[in-house]
Amino acid sequence: MTATIFTESELRTAIARELPGVRADLERLVRIPGIAFDGFDHSHVERSAEAVAELLRELRLDVKIVRAGGQPAVLGRRAAPPGAPTVLLYAHHDVQPVGDASLWESEPFEPTERDGRLYGRGAADDKAGILAHIAALRAFGDDLPVGVVLFIEGEEEYGSDSLEQLLADHRDELAADVIVIADSGNWDVGVPALTTSLRGIVNCFVEVRTGQHAIHSGMFGGAVPDSLTVLSRLLATLHDDAGDVAVEGLVARSAATVDYPEERLRAEAGLLDGVSFIGTGRLTDRIWHKPALAVLGIDAPPTNAAPNALVPAAKAKLSIRLAPGDDPKNAYAALRAHLERHAPWGAQVTVTLEHDGAPCVIDASGPMFDAARSAFRMAWDGTDPVDMGVGGSIPFIATFQEMFPNAAILVTGVEDPHARAHGPNESLHLGEFARVCLAEALLLANVAQVGVRS
Repeated sequence: MTATIFTESELRTAIARELPGVRADLERLVRIPGIAFDGFDHSHVERSAEAVAELLRELRLDVKIVRAGGQPAVLGRRAAPPGAPTVLLYAHHDVQPVGDASLWESEPFEPTERDGRLYGRGAADDKAGILAHIAALRAFGDDLPVGVVLFIEGEEEYGSDSLEQLLADHRDELAADVIVIADSGNWDVGVPALTTSLRGIVNCFVEVRTGQHAIHSGMFGGAVPDSLTVLSRLLATLHDDAGDVAVEGLVARSAATVDYPEERLRAEAGLLDGVSFIGTGRLTDRIWHKPALAVLGIDAPPTNAAPNALVPAAKAKLSIRLAPGDDPKNAYAALRAHLERHAPWGAQVTVTLEHDGAPCVIDASGPMFDAARSAFRMAWDGTDPVDMGVGGSIPFIATFQEMFPNAAILVTGVEDPHARAHGPNESLHLGEFARVCLAEALLLANVAQVGVRS
């Protein structure tokens, strides 16, 4: 039986037909607060998994909810037509916590449209990724030209702790010629992109201790160091005067082929007037290909309750984003050695790893990547896609690379620079979402044709 060949015009019409229902289903998913973090009601994650499973069952896929000690993932499969390739479509149904609810302009879990954007936690990251997959499959109906495996994870935002075991447990079912990971973004509104590199991550805690207990700041101040001053001085050694990371042993690269306009980056970051960028080199290299080190939090007495006392211990949470090509274990060892070596006044230093994840580089050459670029070019009316890096981390991509070394891995997504994923007022650009849905349908059609030719 020969698979039906769909034209670009037919797929445009089919996507336009399906978009209202796709949006309605997206809004239903956004209303489910499926947060996998400790301390949250995980029954909502279960509800979210079941809602996704039902959407896949409606596509007449073989569907099951799977887990490996963590939160539920959804696995749906349809076999390929004879001689056609199989495509694994990844997204995740869990979301980040809301954070400070007072910073949201509308209810985080009530999808709200404003100025062509749909606001809500998970609207972009990554429930729209799920619905982009579903939109593409609905466009083909029963005439899907490739085999598909949908793998919708349930704890990506919490670190994907059970993902490696899930992939091992279901390796044969997940095997594919092409893997589409819809958890990234595009270069700009109106400009599509393939993500070809991502930084890794090392999160850790550093605690400094100077005494056994708090002491009177007047009686002992001037001779006895307090731990907050020690910690401040220690943290100040992590960057040089230009703002580059000063930890020896970390990898840095200069590989960007495009650069951010400074004013665009300032606007997207919400940088205040007069505040300068840090680091040296191209802006894209600074956020894609060089290490970044940030202080995420400090344990200290709150200012409105702090006594006149020298604090005996202080603790900070640090995060390094690792350049592609670095190794998380080596990077952690380098940071720990730096902190121990630079502790002022003989203070005791304890460094504890929280978690890490590997960076990755994708060789985006070959017929499947050409098929993707062609699909993007058609969906964006002739605009060439950009090969871009991402400063954030998706460590499991390295796991996919290791487990499925012969698959072409295409990292795509629905986000744009204004999506504010993880932050207040996360949103999805609805016009770009329509293009993403069309691009994925065109991609599947192109992949089928590549498979036939090869």
